[in-house]
Amino acid sequence: MAETKKSLDFQNLPHILVVDDDDRIRSLVSRYLNEHGFLSFTAENAAQAKEILQVGVFDALVLDVMMPGQDGRSLTQEIRKSSDVPVLLLTAMAETDDRVAGLQSGSDDYLTKPFDPRELVLRLQAILRRRPQEKGTAKTFRIGRWVYDPQVPELVDGDEVVRLTDVEDNLLKVLTRQPDVIFSRDELAEQCGVDAGERTIDVQVTRLRRKLEEDSKTPRYLQTVRGKGYLLRAEEVQL
Repeated sequence: MAETKKSLDFQNLPHILVVDDDDRIRSLVSRYLNEHGFLSFTAENAAQAKEILQVGVFDALVLDVMMPGQDGRSLTQEIRKSSDVPVLLLTAMAETDDRVAGLQSGSDDYLTKPFDPRELVLRLQAILRRRPQEKGTAKTFRIGRWVYDPQVPELVDGDEVVRLTDVEDNLLKVLTRQPDVIFSRDELAEQCGVDAGERTIDVQVTRLRRKLEEDSKTPRYLQTVRGKGYLLRAEEVQL
């Protein structure tokens, strides 16, 4: 009976895939995650990770940026074509442009090497808390031609469906709580749980506009209010 309970407990733990070509880091991160409430799996490169992703379902991915062959950012971009699984990038590059490039690739968060594994755990826990919960009675909104349900990470127009990343979904959640209200970059960063740097929010808004707007360069719905922040033109609808 104890064996069965242990097995069920493992099944209920968040499943994390750690991808890093450094054997030592991969082993240390995996062991630490397993000791702190996760069930981790590992891959030493992008090719191996893609094989594992074909047969397994994960709650989040931890990807090293600098890997031989396909790097972490390129792998993230490929994953984003078919999945919105949260991605946290590990990078030895601490420059702002490098972090922005990681977010532009579709990642949800990043952590600069060397890092404290406790911070990795906290960031993963924050990512998982922001994941959509079971569908309930939340309001539904129309944004241009799209319908958005805050409990489902996607935009819908008839048979057309566009998936949202975790950060994009959280950004829309915040903005639809108060349509037509201006949110500063700092407010959006705090409520979405992302870095408060000005360019970080700008990158996420730009990515979201590409999905929302017919012409992202002249946005009608996710608008910039110069010197103040952003607001969303949306209306609540009954479906």
